[in-house]
Amino acid sequence: MKKVLIANRGEIAVRIIRACKDYGLASVAVYADADADALFVALADEAYALSGGTARDTYLDIGKLIAAAKRSGADAVHPGYGFLSERAEFAQAVIDAGLTWIGPDPQVIEALGDKLKARSIARKVGAPLVAGSDGAISDSSEAVAFARTFGLPVAIKAAHGGGGRGLKIARDLAEVEELFESATREAVAAFGRGECYVEQFLDRPRHVEAQVLADRLGNVLVVGTRDCSLQRRNQKLVEEAPAPFLSDAQRDEIHTAARDICAEAGYTGAGTVEFLLSADGVISFLEVNTRLQVEHPVTEETTGLDLVVEQFRIAEGLPISITEMPPPRGHAIEFRINMEDPGRGFLPSAGSISQFTAPSGPGIRIDSGVVTGSAVPPMFDSLSAKLIVWGATREQAIARARRALDEFEIEGVPSVLPFHRTVIRHADFAEAFRVHTRWIETDFAQTLEAASRPAPAEGTGLLRGHVEIGGKRVEIGIPGAFLRLFGPMPASGSSVAERREQHDAGAVLAPVPGLLAHWNVSDGALVEKGDVLAMMDVMKMETSVTAPAAGIVTILAEAGSTQTLGALIARIASDDGTTGTSTAQAKSETRT
Repeated sequence: MKKVLIANRGEIAVRIIRACKDYGLASVAVYADADADALFVALADEAYALSGGTARDTYLDIGKLIAAAKRSGADAVHPGYGFLSERAEFAQAVIDAGLTWIGPDPQVIEALGDKLKARSIARKVGAPLVAGSDGAISDSSEAVAFARTFGLPVAIKAAHGGGGRGLKIARDLAEVEELFESATREAVAAFGRGECYVEQFLDRPRHVEAQVLADRLGNVLVVGTRDCSLQRRNQKLVEEAPAPFLSDAQRDEIHTAARDICAEAGYTGAGTVEFLLSADGVISFLEVNTRLQVEHPVTEETTGLDLVVEQFRIAEGLPISITEMPPPRGHAIEFRINMEDPGRGFLPSAGSISQFTAPSGPGIRIDSGVVTGSAVPPMFDSLSAKLIVWGATREQAIARARRALDEFEIEGVPSVLPFHRTVIRHADFAEAFRVHTRWIETDFAQTLEAASRPAPAEGTGLLRGHVEIGGKRVEIGIPGAFLRLFGPMPASGSSVAERREQHDAGAVLAPVPGLLAHWNVSDGALVEKGDVLAMMDVMKMETSVTAPAAGIVTILAEAGSTQTLGALIARIASDDGTTGTSTAQAKSETRT
């Protein structure tokens, strides 16, 4: 390999670019319009536009990514995590284009990415498993029947999912049907396939995983465990290595099952085998992530390995750089720095970062995709940076984490830093370790203050057009930062409250910036105040749009369209037909 195209964005693209430099490889970035001025674009040796504003039109467009690789002269592709990293068809397209795929073989991704096949492999090697449906279920009634048979809670999972998408936990029989439908919608939107299955869910479990490296010479090595129990909405927030408070027997069972599953599947590259651990010590296989994990740095800090460089070595046909699992050296904790407001239920936020001051000192590592002045676009994941803290013991790592989090300053966009500062001092995490995957929703009593609403990012993205150069028509994209030199960009997105003041009581406004995923009601439907009208998909989360008043709905925005915060997407007329604004005027406002 000589040149690697990175089919991703943000902090993981920065991480891979740095590994390329360390390993002596050239790096190629690709970017959506909103990422034209992003840090990863500036750091890469080369960068190519994907000419689009959404993930679907850019980082999920296989044709554009392969074309960019060929245009740049790249001979390898690293998918990072998220987006197409676990899509077998992308891996196959890279290979078919004559490029080196930095990851497991497509057939292995297909087998382990299908959670039903993965369960079958786990069962074959004797890995611990809870009861689950025999295959994908066809409708919600089967999910209800399973819950009646095996009891609650049950997990409804996308068969081709990952990263928390298409995963719903039903704790009441009355919610099984709706959660099945929600999981199916998320799966279709995220993975293009909606098949779901159901299994028993271990209540209040820990989430423990094993990092695996496997080369093409037959070596399969487990290089450590991690605990990722601190989550909100099935999305991890804090991870640590090695997984603390495991017995030797539990650790051995996890290591053995992870190694055997990967060996049976013919795995190559870096991968993670995930398990749930109940309060009474029951271990159950969860899934295999056929890619690098967000939390991989804590394993690097406790093993001395560079897992991205190991991926490069394995892709080139070289052996893993070590021959046996190293004993963990010290303890490491990672804090995901998501641009979310924990005081508003971890609501994702977009805008411009006016200040980004990272901590430093002994045991501190920052993996960041942003700096002061960076834009946080609304259409991508809210993860912008990671703080990784190492200590000789868990106690020292926690002490250093408290200091580092107090030093960390981010302004302009709400972040989860206030939550991290609180949780690192909470006895359930720092002392007795009573956290579990729903600890935030059920046990975390601390009330965090809502952050100030972020100002809209001005001049982000690209203004695209065409010019003639030497008689040839050429497309150009002018970055927003350049446009600001010539005058202010039109502001977009104020707060919903401010926007509501500009409209009547029947105005239905987008509560968050993001994708209008689907409408729950049809045009002309009669609704009650508080009814769920639509779902917004923002930064990997579904957010409901509710009716501000009772009446008849007039839909003004199409499903699948991208909306700004406070955008007018529908109107509700009262029984007498009054809304304060005519439908024609409303449609004119929407077009404007």
